[in-house]
Amino acid sequence: MTERSFVMVKPDGVAAGLTGEIISRIERRGLRIVALHKAVMARSVAEEHYDEHRQRPFFDELVEFITSGPVVLLAVEGDGAIAVLRTMMGATDPKNAAPGTIRGDYALDVGQNIIHGSDAPGSAARELALHFADLDA
Repeated sequence: MTERSFVMVKPDGVAAGLTGEIISRIERRGLRIVALHKAVMARSVAEEHYDEHRQRPFFDELVEFITSGPVVLLAVEGDGAIAVLRTMMGATDPKNAAPGTIRGDYALDVGQNIIHGSDAPGSAARELALHFADLDA
């Protein structure tokens, strides 16, 4: 089933020059990038993006990190896109991520783990609406 997902190359991934590699992996897998932009995320947008973590002790640190430099935001489409992207990204904690996954190959720290991707259709819809308001549904 064709679906859309949201992907973000985080500031550490952009700073490390991994944006092209990540986009290439996504496209080589057969997924389509339907929208893309690079920006420094406003604090208010970051707080809304991570709202589900607002009561957790790491919330402020997470918002500080995600607004610390440019991010690349992508709307990605394809058959089973959410699950495919989650598999490609690897475990949230890079120490547990398999080699060959984005986090397994390029990250070491759970707080700075290169990439974010929607984890379910509901979060994908919310994140896409937040970051790509003009994208056709």
